[in-house]
Amino acid sequence: MTQSDTKGLDAIVLAAGRGVRFGGGKLLAMLDGAPLVAHALRTALLSPVRRVFVAVADPAVRAAAEATAQRLKASARLVVVTVENAEEGMAASLRAAVAALPDDTTGVFVFLGDMPAVDPATPARLAEALESEHQIVAPLYLGRRGHPVLFGATWLPALRALSGDEGARALLESAGARLARIPVQDPGIHLDVDRPEDLARAIEGR
Repeated sequence: MTQSDTKGLDAIVLAAGRGVRFGGGKLLAMLDGAPLVAHALRTALLSPVRRVFVAVADPAVRAAAEATAQRLKASARLVVVTVENAEEGMAASLRAAVAALPDDTTGVFVFLGDMPAVDPATPARLAEALESEHQIVAPLYLGRRGHPVLFGATWLPALRALSGDEGARALLESAGARLARIPVQDPGIHLDVDRPEDLARAIEGR
């Protein structure tokens, strides 16, 4: 995909999870003076995308997302999507957010709201590597795939049809040669916060 085509890219931030393993309130836990979700949202807003669609269920997370966008002077690029059946799992959030995308989206990044350390250079690298709307592009660090993942527009119907709590993993596993793995120097593509000790590890890594 050429550089001019990247203006059709959008991003999703999945931020509707309950954080059960964390003990609740995970996305609002503080890291470097800001809620955890703010870090993923900041990276998404710094990506080469037109808009960022953040999927939320908790009004407090919605308020945190809106405050983050306002602080970054990016409120006009933030679209908040309320997930009515968030208890179903990650697929419900993906379906809701993908359904909100405009018809002219050429590709969409999927960010996880509990991954605070992704280097903003990584999504830019993935956008450069997307050669067609039939591709999926994922970052690779030390031989292991991470997030965010960039889906070409051809995959949007499949994302809208997902169910359960495994998100898009099955799509990645079935993509075959259409999945491009792009090496990056970014350990943040693997750092997700599931438990309080993960947050402590993220703080220590600062």
